[in-house]
Amino acid sequence: MRASGTFKVADFTPAPVPSPAIDTALPVGVATMDKQYEGEVAGRSATLFTAAYDQAGGTGTYVAMESFEGTLHGRAGAFNFAHSATTRGGGRESEFFIVVPASGTGALTGITGTGGIAVDEDGTHRIWFDYELGQ
Repeated sequence: MRASGTFKVADFTPAPVPSPAIDTALPVGVATMDKQYEGEVAGRSATLFTAAYDQAGGTGTYVAMESFEGTLHGRAGAFNFAHSATTRGGGRESEFFIVVPASGTGALTGITGTGGIAVDEDGTHRIWFDYELGQ
């Protein structure tokens, strides 16, 4: 099944980077994020976000682990998913997106799958999950 929706970042809080740090041309940053979802994907998530990113040039890579609580097509529960992508001044490439196996609860117990994130030109953030529910 595919469930899709939109999301907004409700909070983005930078966090200290664990040491020891190694200096590179793009330093690594860590943050926590809270997101709100609407559509066939409805609910909220708490995210651990790590990135090496140049804001001025729009170049970098991020890795995120999210804990989602809400509904997919009205089925309520929680699960984890991970995603990453690289940008080189525009567009996303080298994307990775997976539902963490054995992480589902409630009516989402047994969830597996993949998905994706896209950002429209107007800044709207879209998400989708291509998922199955185990028995």
